[in-house]
Amino acid sequence: MSGQPKVIIITGSSDGIGAEMARQLAAKYGSKLALVLAARNQDLLQTVADDCARHGSATLVVKTDVGIEPQCRQLIAGTIERFGRIDALINNAGKSAHALFEEVENLAWYEELMRINFWGSLWCTHAALPHLKAARGKIVAVSSLAGLIGVPGRTAYSASKFAMGGFFESLRAEMKSAGVTVTVAYPGVVATQIRYRGYNAAGDAAGSSGLKEDDAMSVEECARRIINGMEQGQREVVMSAKGKLGRWLKLIAPAMVEKLALAALKKDVRPQ
Repeated sequence: MSGQPKVIIITGSSDGIGAEMARQLAAKYGSKLALVLAARNQDLLQTVADDCARHGSATLVVKTDVGIEPQCRQLIAGTIERFGRIDALINNAGKSAHALFEEVENLAWYEELMRINFWGSLWCTHAALPHLKAARGKIVAVSSLAGLIGVPGRTAYSASKFAMGGFFESLRAEMKSAGVTVTVAYPGVVATQIRYRGYNAAGDAAGSSGLKEDDAMSVEECARRIINGMEQGQREVVMSAKGKLGRWLKLIAPAMVEKLALAALKKDVRPQ
């Protein structure tokens, strides 16, 4: 990075992977970087912004619920008003869920999850696209391994993440001639609180994870891999050996993949 600071927007950057990406980018680029941090919790966002500012990076905190379209568009407008350009948009905001479909009585939270995970990334990307084209910039979509392989108990979450993958694959082809790269990241189980805060069958906060987390990837490692993928213009970042293997096994031995997916669940949340 040289000359005018590069401007990077990170949604869902108040904690977890998004916050760690912001800190790593600030530590790496310092005053050559301007970070726009977006999430619903302004106090936590400000803490992350303060951490980044200590490395010399300019910051802008924008309280944003990506499940609300006008707020997504205001995020982009506020960025342009402050910095005049957008070099990268990292669509990281998302919410988790774990519930067996047959146990769900009210599907309203399925719609809400799709609005956050899928539509939020579309609304932000649509508003930012003219500016990203002008900068020949970068788009990152943080999906999930559940967006490559359907996971039992994750029907809503997998649906939203599969939708993200399909959209951004199509957009990648559309943007090729414009010089805009699109990277889709597929983390597996990462040591964050996202699964604990996600929906349960009743649409309430789960309070626990339905997945085995013994081998969870660290937040630091996950953030590093996404940043590397973005900077190298990688099409996809599949995080784990299991994820890479599962993707190919799905083509030749789908029944085996289903067994592996079931084995990833805790025994008390598996379908009977």
